Order: sequence, then structure tokens, then C-alpha cells
Amino acid sequence: MKKILLLIITAVFCAGASLHAQERTVSGQVTDAGDGMPIPGVNVVETGTSNGTITDIDGRFTLSVGANATLAFSYIGYVKQDVAVGTRTSINVSLAPDLTQLSEVVVVGYGTQERKEITSAVASISEENFNRGNVTDPGQLIQGKVAGLSIVRPGGDPNAGFSIRLRGLSTFGANTQPLIVLDGVVGASLDNVDPNDIETIDILKDASAAAIYGTRGSSGVILVTTKSGKMGVPTSSLEYNGFVTFDQVANRMQVLNAEQYVANGGTDFGSQTDWFEELTRPAIGHTHNLAMSGSSQNTSYRVSLNYRDNQGVVEGVDNQRINTRLSVNHRALDGKLRLSVNAAFNNRNQNAINNEAFRYATIYNPTAPVFEPEGPSRYGGFFQRDLFDFFNPVALAQQQSFQQERKSLLTSFRADYDILDNLVIAVSYSQDRNTGMNAGYWSKFDPARGFGGGGIANRTAYNNLNELMEATLNWSFEPMDKLDATLLVGGAVQRNHNDEFGVEVRQFLFDDLGFDGLQFGAIREGANTFAFSNRLKDVLNSGFARLNLNYDNTYFFSASARYEEYSGFGPENRGGFFPAASFGVDITQLADLGPFDNLKFRASFGVTGNLPPNPLLGIARFGTGNRIDLDGDPLTRNDIFVEPRQLNDPNPTLQWETKTEYNIGFDYSVFNGRITGSMDYYTRNIDNLLFGVSLPAGAPNPFSADAPNNVAGFAWANIGELQNAGFEFLANVNGLQFGQINWTPSLNFTIYQRTQLKTLQVGDLGFSEIRLSTPGSPGQNNNQIIRNREGENIGNMYGPELAGIDENGLYVFRGADGTLSGDPGSPEDWGVIGNGLPTWEFGFNNTFQYKNWDLNFFIRGTFGHDLYNSYRGFYENRDPASNTWNSVVTSLTNPNIVSTPTFSDFYVEDASFVRFDNASIGYNFNVLNSKVFSRVRAYGAVQNLWTITNYTGVDPEVRYTDTVLEDGFQTGLAPGLERRSTFFTVTQLTFGVNASFK
Repeated sequence: MKKILLLIITAVFCAGASLHAQERTVSGQVTDAGDGMPIPGVNVVETGTSNGTITDIDGRFTLSVGANATLAFSYIGYVKQDVAVGTRTSINVSLAPDLTQLSEVVVVGYGTQERKEITSAVASISEENFNRGNVTDPGQLIQGKVAGLSIVRPGGDPNAGFSIRLRGLSTFGANTQPLIVLDGVVGASLDNVDPNDIETIDILKDASAAAIYGTRGSSGVILVTTKSGKMGVPTSSLEYNGFVTFDQVANRMQVLNAEQYVANGGTDFGSQTDWFEELTRPAIGHTHNLAMSGSSQNTSYRVSLNYRDNQGVVEGVDNQRINTRLSVNHRALDGKLRLSVNAAFNNRNQNAINNEAFRYATIYNPTAPVFEPEGPSRYGGFFQRDLFDFFNPVALAQQQSFQQERKSLLTSFRADYDILDNLVIAVSYSQDRNTGMNAGYWSKFDPARGFGGGGIANRTAYNNLNELMEATLNWSFEPMDKLDATLLVGGAVQRNHNDEFGVEVRQFLFDDLGFDGLQFGAIREGANTFAFSNRLKDVLNSGFARLNLNYDNTYFFSASARYEEYSGFGPENRGGFFPAASFGVDITQLADLGPFDNLKFRASFGVTGNLPPNPLLGIARFGTGNRIDLDGDPLTRNDIFVEPRQLNDPNPTLQWETKTEYNIGFDYSVFNGRITGSMDYYTRNIDNLLFGVSLPAGAPNPFSADAPNNVAGFAWANIGELQNAGFEFLANVNGLQFGQINWTPSLNFTIYQRTQLKTLQVGDLGFSEIRLSTPGSPGQNNNQIIRNREGENIGNMYGPELAGIDENGLYVFRGADGTLSGDPGSPEDWGVIGNGLPTWEFGFNNTFQYKNWDLNFFIRGTFGHDLYNSYRGFYENRDPASNTWNSVVTSLTNPNIVSTPTFSDFYVEDASFVRFDNASIGYNFNVLNSKVFSRVRAYGAVQNLWTITNYTGVDPEVRYTDTVLEDGFQTGLAPGLERRSTFFTVTQLTFGVNASFK
């Protein structure tokens, strides 16, 4: 028995020793396969056991495992990965994002929703799919990435904003840009956030999704969610992103050189000057972003600092921006109470020039010197001549200066409390304060404007405050078996306070102080002077509700309604009701569709509104009239007053514009999620468009029997109706593998039915057309080339048809009856020769990954739109009267034309284009053993690399507005004109680094 017991003890000991010999300690790091960032909190479990751990803040782990072990790595939002240990002691794992899980939750109005339940047209773009490079505006992040969403900025002005249009034109001018909702703050500005701080952007495209925002949703809604700390796992991190950018002019108009210009009959001043080289420069910009985030079990925070300094390709054009952002989230009362605070401060300073300098750099006499050869002159030493429309471009850029300063502070507070597990109440308050100053100075030596006024300076300042208070109640319940329901009810009060004032004076003894010395302006009344101040307040009260139903994850329904009252309308029409409903069915739950693993049909209907840009349009407004000298004696001053002048007659029936939209669509997924996407067809009808109408002065007011007779002879009315439609398509291909190369392409395109003007009538008032936009001076100020007529498309260009050039180099036009002559005919007989709105657009994005390398490039195209090439329209002909200016030379130039420049279809060009918009390549360094870095990525990027187009102007980009029209209700009705002040386009080359510190 003793021997047997000894043998058993010996066997057990040997087995234990053998088992101990087979156990090993494994360590490593888990990172994101997309961006190489470490992932904290990943579950690392030995398969078949309860033995496991989680990764730390740097994504690192250490675990003792047995022989033949397999480790399972799992984390929410990523594809689970099993790795056999074998004989290894070090294992590094890259987890790929789970595209199915990541797309499950989408931000919608007042909450989130699982994608499978969404029954409206909603698009979502996350950080890994944003455009890269020197992205200075949040809109650039998603430019070309969303079907139906156009984001454009013609030219290369770094201070210019982007025009955003969702599903085409939805108004004359009340609010053409989509509504911005930033972290739940309705009506915020994109200036309040730096692109580096944005995590996701969601776009509510159709009216059923946007109707929850009522009067402000007609042009669509863009929901921006910023980055924040992730609560739950104790972490802290520090990240830096910095890059430097080099800009060079990509395209400009070609002109005759000095010898060719003189040979063509131009005046020879004896020099050879390349005005383009004199005006422009290579520009350099740099950007730095520092972000710190951390979390504990119940609290998370993130704070960031962004600094940008960008130069333009012209001396005197630049901007500097500082953005700071703080986000704090906290859970209390066992998680039932959730508090969040967000604060963002933005400070922007920018300097600009008169963009007409680009025009004169193109057409100014190439034999003229920059400075007078004989020394100082009455124009400050610059070469100038007393000729019409003849200004030295370098002098124009240096003797006129424009400065803009903007500061904004956005703060928001939110509290959510779980009354029950399925009943949540939320209250929020936000303040969005914007202050700023605009200043301009025209030197006393500036012949374009300042010389005649002895120097002119102005300053305008504004202070705007937007306050929003909201409360919601969200109830999730199950009214019957297999039916899940969510009911949202809420109310909101939004108040706007806007103050502004401005002063302009003239006649300065010296130029040194410019707009910083208004007190030195000797003349403060009369021509080239002004003084004004305004204060506006308005209130928008809202109540809203939404019901979402999900039956057996197969049938989905959503209905919402919002009622609003706006103080800016008359008492008869202050309230408005905006309903919406949508339905969806997952067909794959009803039948086997072969390769389709998801096919959801959607149909929706919704009504949205559009507020006017000014809350006083419905009442009788007053402005300044003439100065009145009561006794007529110029020697007495105490009896001189400024009379009030009524600007418009009241209209107590004035109300908001309304848009009714129908949408049908499909969401699809095939081959186990390998290909996903959506398609939508929509039609929309926009009624009660706001526009000004003429009234018979002295006659009774047609809008109210109680109103006095018309005084101003002008009133705002709901007068127009628009109609348009379109088709949108999106396809994403996920995870194509070619050996070790992973390729993820994405394609979207949109087909537009151009917006049609149905009517311009209200009662017995109205008109049959709106004519806008003359080509300009010299000699082409008589005929407005854009005509918006009832029954026709918005933005149609009307003009004569050029049949050819005769043997004498003169125009030959084809008349309405087909006859040929040198007369362009009466404008009343002209026909449609073009339209500035596109008929279809596409975007093609590609992402490649190979080991530590990543490559992304993006191609965008727009087709069907026309542009009036104003450079050709004025400066292409070789007639003697045009010899003051240089001649442009394009592939369409006919050097034999000697007719005086006249607008015709010859100068309206098809501006369709394909543009290599964006490309970047990056390398993720192996920093596994670094004591300082947890991630380092270096990258290079290029923007606007090349453009394929037949357009011969500066930039074939769509012009949604006419920049020379000052009336905001008219600019959107005049697309398609490339004016001569277009900023030259630029190509940008960027080099940067991303680093995360331990």
C-alpha cells in the first residue's frame, strides 16, 4: 500500500510539473485595424475557460494560458477574432470594425434609432470615412459622400464659406442651407466646431425625418455629433494631430503676353509684367490639434484645443482660428441620472482683399509697370491711368483692406433621468452667442473708391444670442406581443436676440490707422458715409411628438407631428402644423431572397417649413429717409433731422413656407453584408414662398381690411410655388481582399429633376417672371440674362443664339424666325440657352489597407450644369474698343472676332466635370515597445489634384448663387454665372502626423 501511494503521489507531481511546463504567459496589444489606435477594454478570454482579462488604456494585455490555447478577442463594434497561441508569447491583434454593428444605431431627431427600424431617408458618415487633408470646414468632411447633398465652394478663397444644398433648391432665399443640430443644439453654426472634433455626421434627407424640426427643416437637417470620453473603463489619453499645407494656384485664365498684346493693338507702356506672378504667392498653412480625454466608472471628459493658420495665394488674404471644446458626462443615482455639459469657444480672425484684383490681374495691360517709373504719384506710387475699369491689381490688393473678427461661445447642459426603466425624462438648455466685427478701409490713394472720398473707412459690429430650452419624455413599451413601441413627446422655446451697428466715414489726412482710426475721418455725413443700429428679437414656441412601432423586426412605422408659433408673423398665421409618417418592411423576413440578407422597403410623407431670415417682414418696417432742414437755413444745425421712411407695407397674413415631400426607397445588403446601400426616389412641392410684391401706393392694403392704405408700395407675401424630384443611389463594398490588400470602395450618385417654378401669383397680385443678373460693365448692363418664368425651370438663361462669324469677323445671330443677321434681336424674342443647375452628380470613394499602410482617394463629378464664362464674354474679342484690356485665350477663342462683346450662347458653356478631389496616404509606425507613444501615423494628402472638363473658365464648380446680388431672396434664383471676381483655384499639398501618448 505504501508503494502504491508513493506511485500515485509521484504521478500527480509529474503531471503537475508537466502541466506547468506547458503553461505560458502571453502578452500583446490590440489595435483598431482602421486607424491603428489602441483599443482599451477588449475582452481577452482563453476559449473554453473562464480565464481572461481586458486590455488597458494602451490596448495591452497579459494572460497566462494553458497548452494549445486559443484566445478570443471581442469588443462591441468590432468583429470577434480567435487566435491560436501555439508557441508564441507575444500576440498583437488588429480588430476590424463590424460594419453591421456600427451601422445599427443612427442619430435622428431627438435621439437615436436602430438602422433596421429607420423608415426615412437618412445618411450617416463616421470619422473613418471623412475626407482628409487640410479640411478647414466641417462641410468638407462629407463633400461628395452623400447622395443628394451638394457642398461646393467655387474658387480657392480660404475665407469663403461652402454652399450646401440638400436635394436641390427648396426656397427662393429664406433658408437655402440645411438646419444644423450640433450635439442637440438646434440652429447652431458649423463655425462652432473644428473638423478634428467631429465623430459622426448624420443627414436627415427627406421631410418625414426632418419634420420633427418643423419650421426649419425644409432645406434638410444635418446632425453633428462631437467626440467625447467613453465612460465605463478607467482610461486617459492624449492625442496630437498636426499638419502643414502648401497651396499653389491650380487654374487661371490664360492671356496674351506683352508682345502679343502690343501686336494686337494695345498701348505699350514699355514694361513686361506678369500680373499673375505679381499678385500671387505660394501659400503655407499649419494646423495643430491637441485633445485629452479620460474616464472613470461614472464620469468621462474630453477637452481639445485646435489652432489653424491659413494663408491665401495672395498677400493680404489669411485667417487664424482657435477652437476649444470641453465635454463632460457623469452618471449618478446608480446610473438613473445622466448629466452632460458641453462648451465650445471659437475665435476667428481673417483678412481679405477685393477679389476684383483677380479680374485685373487677368486683363491688366501686360506692358504696364507695377510702380510709376518716375517715383511717387497721386496714387501712392503705383502705376495707374485715368481709364474706365482700369485698376492696377497689386495696388487694389494693397490699398484696400478688409478684416473680419468672429467669436462664438456655445454652451449646453442636459440631464436625463430614468423615472422607470422604460420612461426617461430629459431637459436641456443651451446658449449660442456670436459676436463679431467687420472692417474695411479704402486708401486715399485708391482710385477704385478711396481716392474720390479722400480715404474711406468703416466698422460694423454684431452681437447675436440664441437661447434654446427643451424638455422631452421618452416612453418605450410593448402594447402587444411582438410589437415594440417608443413614444416621444416634448416642447421647446427658442429665443433669438440680434444687435448690430455700423459707422462709415471718409476724408483722412493720412492712411496709417485705416479702420482703426474712424475718428480721423473728417466727413461723417453724405455720400460714402453711414451710421446705423438695429435690434431684433423673436421667439419660436414648439410642441412635438413621435411614435415609432416595430412589429416582429419586420414591419416598422413612424409618425411625428410638430406645432409651432412664431412671433415674426401676424396674429392670423403665427401657428403652423407639420405632420409626417413613414412605413417600412424588411422583405427578407417574409421570403427567401437568395443573396439578399436584407431588403427593406420604405415609404414616407412629411411637411416641413421655412422661417424668414428677418422676423419683421410681416409688419410695417421703417428705415432712414432724407435729411430734413426745417427752416431751410444751412447755418442752423439744431433743426436738421432724418425722416423715417416706411420700407414695406404690413401683411398680417404672412406665414412660413411649407414643403410637402414624398419618398420611396430601399435599403439593401447582399452576400452577408459584403455589399450594402440604399436607393431613394423623392418628389417635393414647396408652397407659400416668401417674396416681395409691388402694391399700388395709396390703395387699400390687399392683405387686411383693417390695415391702412399702402404707403411703401411694397409688401412681403407668400407668392410662389416650386416643384422638383430626384433619384439617389448608394453602394458600399465591404472588405474586398487581394492578398494582403484590403479595398473598400463606395459609390453614390444622384439624378435631379431641375426645380420648376409653378406659380408667382397670390390673389390678384404677382407677376409672370423674375429677371436677374446682367453681365455687367463695360457695355452689358442692359439685359438680365436669368429669367424665372412660371412653368419653367429655375435658373434658365435667356440670350441670342450665335450662328457664326462672318468674313469681317462680326457676329451672325439666328433670330427667333430663323433669319440670320448681325442684330442679336429683342430680348423679348430670346430663348433658353442654358441652366446653371446640375442634372446629376456622383462621388466615388476608395480606401486601401496594406500592412501598416493606408491609402484613400476620392473622385467627384457634377454634370448637366452650364456656366456663363464672363471672362470670355468680355475679354475675348479683338475689337478696337477692347484694347484697353488684355485678351483671354481659351480653346474656344476665335481670334478673328472684332465685334463688340455681346452676351450670347457662345459664352455659355457646359461645365460638367470630374475632379480628383482628395487623396491621402499614411503609415502607422510600430510603437509596441515605445515608452512614450501608443500610436504614431505619418501621412501626406493632396486636394484638387486634377479636373477633367470642357469648361474654359476658372472653375467649373456649380454656382448656386450670383455673388453680385445683394438681396438674399434673389441670389438663389440666379445660378450659373462665373463672375470676373472668382478667386483662382488652388491645389493643396499636406504633410501631417497623428500621435497618441501613453
